Amino acid sequence: MADSLTRRDALKSAAAAAVLRGPLRAASRPHILLLMTDQHRGDCLGADGNRVIRTPHLDRIAREGVLFRHAYSATPTCTPARAALLTGLSPWHHGMLGYGRVAEKYPLEMPRALREAGYHGLGVGKMHWHPQRNLHGFHQTILDEQDMRNTPDFRSDYHGWFHSVAPHLDPNATGLDWNGYEARPYALPEHLHPTNWTAQTAANFLQAYNRPEPFFLKVSFVRPHSPYDPAPRFWKMYQDADLPPARVGKWAQRYAPRSDGGRAIWHGHLGPAEVGSARQGYYGAVSHVDDQIGRILEALEQRKLLDETLILMTADHGDMTGDHHLWRKSYAYEPSARIPMLMRWPSGLVSARRGQVLDQPVELRDVLATFMEAASIQPRERLDGASLLALVRGQTEGWRKWIDLEHDVCYHVSNHWNALTDGRIKYIYHAPDGAEQLFNLADDPHELKDLAGDPAHEATLREWRQRLVAHFAERGEPFLKGGRLQPRPERLLYSPHFPKAAG
Repeated sequence: MADSLTRRDALKSAAAAAVLRGPLRAASRPHILLLMTDQHRGDCLGADGNRVIRTPHLDRIAREGVLFRHAYSATPTCTPARAALLTGLSPWHHGMLGYGRVAEKYPLEMPRALREAGYHGLGVGKMHWHPQRNLHGFHQTILDEQDMRNTPDFRSDYHGWFHSVAPHLDPNATGLDWNGYEARPYALPEHLHPTNWTAQTAANFLQAYNRPEPFFLKVSFVRPHSPYDPAPRFWKMYQDADLPPARVGKWAQRYAPRSDGGRAIWHGHLGPAEVGSARQGYYGAVSHVDDQIGRILEALEQRKLLDETLILMTADHGDMTGDHHLWRKSYAYEPSARIPMLMRWPSGLVSARRGQVLDQPVELRDVLATFMEAASIQPRERLDGASLLALVRGQTEGWRKWIDLEHDVCYHVSNHWNALTDGRIKYIYHAPDGAEQLFNLADDPHELKDLAGDPAHEATLREWRQRLVAHFAERGEPFLKGGRLQPRPERLLYSPHFPKAAG
């Protein structure tokens, strides 16, 4: 429960004994640790080639495992991304085509599938489910649901803990907007920060775990999602850093005017000073989370469980942080849709070279299939995802050639699109008017040059357009008409596959 931090002293003796003997369990199936960050750009990892950001613990997972270079969030906002993670399905099949409420129950759900296979499940941090206390098969969740002032009947476990240890303080004392671009260092002692609380709660679980069954532990950090409020030491880390400037293609000039929304705008050219401050806070938040992930890895090592645990780290979506004059998420562009995906496996689970960097397009829907293979679970329901362990073993034949991306109307009726990418080429179809974009990511990773109107790339444009037509074949109208892509100015938030009883 939320008072897990305050019981630390009471658990010390039990944890010390457990370090010596470890949990009693069959060695045939690994423990599973799912590390998740919120709004984490795929390029904000040292292992991804970013020479400015400091992420030594995430880099270690990549170095001792694998980095998937072309990992995506198919519907890059919080809730539909979490539906994909929960179900192993594509947007059309889990039913969320944009930002709405995750269904209360699906035929197949990650925590429930692992529980039924004999795992003990705990979710720590941000689940973003409805209702908030919905377990979806976990034995327990210990929640930090960010700012829930709009749901006065709910109090997260983090906020309950905060008010028990610091009743005279305001958890929102830093004074930043939950979706804003402003940044500043956390105004309170670091141990009160939700990033620290999430890691400590997870570490407490690992230190005391002594059940015979393997565990499934999901640790879901709210940061680096805004507010960009890292602890002061991480703010200072980037004070004089050579942070990358905002990348802006000529095609993006329409986003230069500032949108409505106060400090929570979705587009606007704010200038290098504001972008730099936002990125200082954002980079600091990434490093703050990385530091706390180090505490979780340390707890595994202290228990001698590191090499008995399958570790997968990913995020729900990225963050534009001013690229193309865009802010927040929900876009087809790389800073929004590409995410980190790292995995480290126990030696006995897979015989494969460590330190791999793989180029196949992967997505959040692949995580459930990966865990089911590791747990020796045969799926009874359809999965759109596939096990990443196959790629690690070098079994690439039959892997998807491209991944589908989409988002229903978000922020404004003009932001509504479908896309396809293989990590080298990206095709975007804008649903309101049928406008198209084409990017060569291999030569233009920042998507600065739109090739859709270039006659030299007409054949490539037609090829990817027809791929989207084929992808829409099962949907029919209004996505297609007469075998052609059809503009869709109206929104369609849920597909017919969304569980009706939970809508």
